[in-house]
Amino acid sequence: MNKILILMFSILIGTSAFGELITDEFVDATLKGKNFEKPETHLKYNYIGTERIPVSLRITKKISSETKVSEGQDVTFKVRSDVYYKDKIIFEKGTIVPAKIETIIRSGMNGIPASIIVGNFEVENIPKGQISDSFEIRGQDRSLWVYPLKWALTILPPTGSLTNFIKGGHAKLKENKTIQIYYYPEWI
Repeated sequence: MNKILILMFSILIGTSAFGELITDEFVDATLKGKNFEKPETHLKYNYIGTERIPVSLRITKKISSETKVSEGQDVTFKVRSDVYYKDKIIFEKGTIVPAKIETIIRSGMNGIPASIIVGNFEVENIPKGQISDSFEIRGQDRSLWVYPLKWALTILPPTGSLTNFIKGGHAKLKENKTIQIYYYPEWI
């Protein structure tokens, strides 16, 4: 028993003696001297209230996963109609609501759809914690019929594999399409 403890202790001490601080040269070369904005943290919060008010938005310029879009790209929305809370206008019609594209997922094989997640909605005089965090735009999910087709075709050896090349739909948001985010008046 003592021999096992001595062996484990010597292995533990021996491996820690060779530890050294490793610096990431790529990060040092590419990010040195750049300032990054720290995300806003909600330390004082109260999410007990369940009341939510829908806010209809319309994008000002079409975005699509087919075109050149990138994560972090700014997009702007306009409020479609006045939004009231306790007989007071919270969002006026035509108010510009800036946002950012947070995540882009390209369409994949077997009918997996593309997805664009838009978030970081900012409205003047409204705290960020009181507005929906994000909105997801999804393409057509073709996997619902691709997988059954794939299994049906497995009896004929190479044909089931050919369904791998069926891609999912592209995520698009056109100017005439309305999206809905929510305003939570009781949240801090």
